[in-house]
Amino acid sequence: MKKVIFATGNQDKMGEIRSILADWDMEIQSMKEAGIDLEIVEDGSTFEENAVIKAAAVAAQLSEEGVVVFADDSGLEIDYLNKEPGIYSARYLGEDTPYKIKNQKILERMEGVPKEMRTARFVCAIAAADKNGGICVTRGTIEGYVGWEPSGANGFGYDPIFYLDEYGCSTAELPPDLKNQLSHRGKALSAMRRKLEELSV
Repeated sequence: MKKVIFATGNQDKMGEIRSILADWDMEIQSMKEAGIDLEIVEDGSTFEENAVIKAAAVAAQLSEEGVVVFADDSGLEIDYLNKEPGIYSARYLGEDTPYKIKNQKILERMEGVPKEMRTARFVCAIAAADKNGGICVTRGTIEGYVGWEPSGANGFGYDPIFYLDEYGCSTAELPPDLKNQLSHRGKALSAMRRKLEELSV
């Protein structure tokens, strides 16, 4: 394996991925950098299904040997809201709606809810696919709770409202290196890296 193409157009996510995998001797490209322009319909019912759909669709475009496509599907599950927004996290209130508005809406829906009922987790499924149809999947999670106000500027998405008891702050307030160690995406990517290294892909 000489190159990984990550099936995303999200630059914040690409920055985080490159940081998590910084010590891996591997070229990591976004779809755009790889010259792949593809509309992918994510119609799976789980994070894993959506990650596989994306990875397989991009891998089908490959002609080069030694290239693996990574795709992630990730989101926030809030227990009090029946695990919403879940797999619809990116599309909650509309894909183009700023996360500041999404976060505010969630806080409004959680108004008056006591801390013990505000439990939540970030979930990330990573799928890896090659042009020959090989697929493997890993999952990472981080448990926390929905706070009462947004705080922090180090993260993106729902990070400013997702709090960790053991650190007394939101994931958007964590130093980036620590966040990458603890995060759902960091855990899922690290697990995928180990799996591929074991397979000597």
